Amino acid sequence: MAETQDPPARLARTVMRAADRAVLATGRAGSGWPYASLVLVALDLDATPILLVSALAEHTRNIAADDRVALLFDGTGGLPRPLEGPRVTVTGRAAPTPNPHRRARYLARHPDAALYADFTDFAVHSVTVTGAHLVAGFGRIHRLGAADLMLDAGAVASLAAAEAGLLADANSRFAEPLDAVLAERTGRPGGGWRLTGLDPDGCDARRDGEVARLPFETTRTDPEAVRAALWGMLGGG
Repeated sequence: MAETQDPPARLARTVMRAADRAVLATGRAGSGWPYASLVLVALDLDATPILLVSALAEHTRNIAADDRVALLFDGTGGLPRPLEGPRVTVTGRAAPTPNPHRRARYLARHPDAALYADFTDFAVHSVTVTGAHLVAGFGRIHRLGAADLMLDAGAVASLAAAEAGLLADANSRFAEPLDAVLAERTGRPGGGWRLTGLDPDGCDARRDGEVARLPFETTRTDPEAVRAALWGMLGGG
């Protein structure tokens, strides 16, 4: 998890990027009553949340009637005193997206979703963030505007174009170092980890049903700077 000295926006993004699921809150269609559901989530490079939802699900019907949503990302797992850990509530507007890069990032994060992603009732949605509320622990509360939390989409465009190539190269070169780094940083030994996503704040890894996050020391958007940070983290110089 992020270091406590991280700026609030970076800490919030770290919590969000580390999570493979979130609680989605929508307004129940016809009544407006709150409705909460568990969803799997991925994030785009700029930190836009990405969902894959079925038209048969109640939360999808709610979104069709009122696109305002909230997502709770929980970073307190495994802590002896959970309320001292970080969590982020993100507000925004959800809508279907035709963006193929976002679909690819979602399926890389959740490969099992490929089994049903092409069903006619499923569609990828993205959430246009309007703000966030970070609770980083007792008395550490921050309200963030979208401009504070999100990275500039134009600034990450070149990294988005380079992401697939960088991931393929890293996975072919650094399988054993990745296993070792994750064992050291997460306390989960054993092999089989693969990188599934790369963004300005760090990288995502997956092993069967497990996910892990390796953050960079600083946020960077240039592909060569990201490559250098990743190679350095994995011992490639």
